[in-house]
Amino acid sequence: MKWKNFLHRQRQLFLGTSASLLLLGGGIMVPATNVSAAEKVLIKVSVFQASVPVSDMKTFAETGKISASLRDIFNATKQDPEVTRNALTEEVAVDFLLLDRALNHPFGEALLDELGKVVHTRADSANRQALRSAIILSATEDKKISLLEVIQNYPSPEVQVEGDRLIEAAAHLRRFSDVLQVILQHWPNIFP
Repeated sequence: MKWKNFLHRQRQLFLGTSASLLLLGGGIMVPATNVSAAEKVLIKVSVFQASVPVSDMKTFAETGKISASLRDIFNATKQDPEVTRNALTEEVAVDFLLLDRALNHPFGEALLDELGKVVHTRADSANRQALRSAIILSATEDKKISLLEVIQNYPSPEVQVEGDRLIEAAAHLRRFSDVLQVILQHWPNIFP
């Protein structure tokens, strides 16, 4: 029960503090509590871009069924759907408490900055805060993170994804998880 209360408090903290304010495309500051999770994904690959409902990405990731909008993207960009699907669904295990501390440390902020080059707001601002919130929310239930969960939990109605860099982003999450495991084993008190 204590763990559930802690997780609830963490979720409220991330959604309700001024640290989770997002600068949205129109230049307006909006608290994350007033912004629902992402509903649309603006996928960019080179000069091509298209908007896709998050629900289409979820269906594709879970079942392999490709919606018309995703089919257009794959056809136009010559991206391999199966490689993309694997990048979206690859889960990495994390220790929730260590994750929370690590993401507020320069080590974690470096990861957030790297992921922010692939998954970000349309205005490309406040990415670190938005990603921190999305990652924590993704890990809350099962102590695992996937790119699909990060996209789904992104605290903005629209999230932009650099489609040609999804595999790179999945690799960043995997390395981050591996490093956290080593830190937990050898230096459990490294993060304050």
